[in-house]
Amino acid sequence: MAKLHSKKHGKSGRKRQKAKVSPKWVDYSAKEVKEIIADLAKKGTAPTMIGVILRDQYAVPAVKPILGKTLNAFLAEENILPQYPDDLINLIRKAIGMRNHLKSNKADTHGKVKLLHVESKIHRLVKFYTRNGRLPADWKYDSETAALLVK
Repeated sequence: MAKLHSKKHGKSGRKRQKAKVSPKWVDYSAKEVKEIIADLAKKGTAPTMIGVILRDQYAVPAVKPILGKTLNAFLAEENILPQYPDDLINLIRKAIGMRNHLKSNKADTHGKVKLLHVESKIHRLVKFYTRNGRLPADWKYDSETAALLVK
């Protein structure tokens, strides 16, 4: 959704190869990767950060070829998946910061427009996650209650 509210074309497509098997140079077994993921998730690390840590510190390019399932599917199976998706939480944090900025800078019309853009992205994500069952069907975004959610 990076190009949703800009007049640029953006770059679409996947950069990583869609390999069905794990590369030969990966030194970790499926059991070791599961332990690493579980430890990081129990410490409160977001799933996207777990993927980054696995890539950068453990040289695991992708979880799916090793485990046979995605990272979120594994976390859901182990009942350690966060209640709210981290992309939604990050957008809510951004909207809260923008609202706090607009309280002290009332003449910032560009900021007001960009806040509308961020909140429209939030509404689109909420619609997607409620449709897929990740959020409850009656969950709605409200700026006041969202501030309590991320604290």
